[in-house]
Amino acid sequence: MSDEVQAQPLWKPGRTLLEQSNLKKFMDWLFVKKGLYFRSYHDLWEWSVTDLEDFWESLWHYFNIKSHDLYLEVLQRPQNGLIRTKWFTRAKLNYAEHIFRNKTKDRPAIIFQSEQAELREISWETLEEEVAAVATWLRQRGVKPGDRVAAVLPNIPQAVTAFLATNAVGAIWSSCSPDFGKAAISERFSQIEPKVLFIADGYSYNGKTYDITSFAQELSFSIPSAKDTVLINNIFSETRPERFTSWEDILHIQNFGLDFEPVPFDHPIWVLYSSGTTAQPKAITHGVGGCLIEHMKALILHQNVKPGDRYFWYSTTGWMMWNYALGSLLCGATLVLYDGGPAYPSSQTLWTLAEKARITHFGSGAAYFISSMKSGVSITSERLASLETIGSTGSPLPSEVYEWIYKQVKKDVWLISLSGGTDVCSAFVGGCPMLPVYAGEIQCRMLGCKIEAFDDDGNPVHNDLGEMVITQPMPSMPVYFWNDKNDAKYLESYFEMYPNVWRHGDWIKITDRKSVIIYGRSDATLNRGGVRIGTAEVYHAVEGIPDIKDSLAVYLEKKNGEGTISLFVVLAKDKTLTEELKTQIRDTLRTQYSPRHVPDTIEQVADIPYTINGKKMEAPMKRILMGQDPSEVINQDTMRNPESLKAFV
Repeated sequence: MSDEVQAQPLWKPGRTLLEQSNLKKFMDWLFVKKGLYFRSYHDLWEWSVTDLEDFWESLWHYFNIKSHDLYLEVLQRPQNGLIRTKWFTRAKLNYAEHIFRNKTKDRPAIIFQSEQAELREISWETLEEEVAAVATWLRQRGVKPGDRVAAVLPNIPQAVTAFLATNAVGAIWSSCSPDFGKAAISERFSQIEPKVLFIADGYSYNGKTYDITSFAQELSFSIPSAKDTVLINNIFSETRPERFTSWEDILHIQNFGLDFEPVPFDHPIWVLYSSGTTAQPKAITHGVGGCLIEHMKALILHQNVKPGDRYFWYSTTGWMMWNYALGSLLCGATLVLYDGGPAYPSSQTLWTLAEKARITHFGSGAAYFISSMKSGVSITSERLASLETIGSTGSPLPSEVYEWIYKQVKKDVWLISLSGGTDVCSAFVGGCPMLPVYAGEIQCRMLGCKIEAFDDDGNPVHNDLGEMVITQPMPSMPVYFWNDKNDAKYLESYFEMYPNVWRHGDWIKITDRKSVIIYGRSDATLNRGGVRIGTAEVYHAVEGIPDIKDSLAVYLEKKNGEGTISLFVVLAKDKTLTEELKTQIRDTLRTQYSPRHVPDTIEQVADIPYTINGKKMEAPMKRILMGQDPSEVINQDTMRNPESLKAFV
């Protein structure tokens, strides 16, 4: 028997969840309405990726998707692969309209807190009034379906309002977090030529305030397509540059209610961006209908979000998880927002928010949970009585963090590890309320996601490492990349390795019980004598050593076909890399995994390079260490800590 089969689960769904989860209700509906009976989740999954049309059409009816025109075909698939697949042809709908179906006086629409602002609630009535005012102003300024609206905003309620208004008029949204560098923001927005810019005067992070008013003026002048710039006074005084429009003035515009512009299923809803660490960021364009049905599927069925729940995911407006979290409003949940540093003034901050806001679903990047574990935050399950799920994404969640959550946070919480990406604005693999949770494993491949692990020859492998691929289309795959002639960048990004099969770039194993383990990005995979090693295994072992705070492993090829593994470590305060500690690192890797995992060199650095969204920059560091010009490899404006590059350069 494999180690996976022998392992004991950390959590199992109770009888109430098994019988009353949204997923169980969907399965019951399939039996009553279509005569389909499935003995297990995995049987349901198999049907969902085999009979695509029947599955996605079932979701359409189950979620009561409102279309202003009847669809002709559920799926219109080209002969040469997944690009340009058409879904629900002729249907016309609106994402924001589906959100406001949940308007109620029984609970707030949004709960907000920041480093500078106390917890406050925003009613559905207030949200609707403000969205109607902004939508009216956008129409008055000539914004039409297909026009782009861009925003440089912190994670504040005004960002949600501006998006909903943009979507209501049929325009296309795109946002960046204000902590992006000036060049990074200009590089993104100049591609899509927005007609309107929404910009905050500043933001607060880790106890410091940053005035970006002067940058707002520079950006406004540098994008000729932007006819109007709206300034939101988030931090500083009410004064504003003369040429800017005041957000407060817009809110006082007389309007006659909120109208929604129906648009085709594949009409763009927003433009998201690749990290841009090695080249100009790709402008990934998603469709309204694809994101609508995917978000309802992922949040309602796979995270069990219900009306009245409170949904929180720590994010910035520059990460796709911000867009994904908006989908909780589709489910009738209250969206909880936090703006500021997650560990300011301590790692306790977000856990205290979970208690005060009575959060039901609490999510963040894996790095936050690792930091919470290492900093020894004080959490008691009594204070988190409302908490039902904890979500993690961004990078693989180590096994010891799974165990810490069940020992130190809440023993009966459902831990959901997700993995997907900007590419689909959702997850490919994630949670299931019918399956147990095992340390270090993601519960399942999500419905409608035909995920496989492929070897180099394009053959599926099971219970073995392989390239993560998607072999069937999904509605939330990009409709196109902006300004991508003949889909050249789109094809290059996903379809170069395997013809007509989407290669996602993760190194995974599908276990005997059909859970999924992610070992890191495949382009950063370590290679030892032809045996591939996922970096996540190295980090799991090394970062379990008390004196080590963080680490980065890279494989450096030599001209003779051989190569070396180099490990870089960040040590705890006042610690230095001694020969004894190097020996401990080597012994730990050899004992926990294999001699192949032992690095050839170990170096101490002050910090590990991260993207703004909290991902280790393995591939760019490899290229720099292989001798490439750093200016050609990386755009420092996309980094959270550009000073960390110094040691590697």
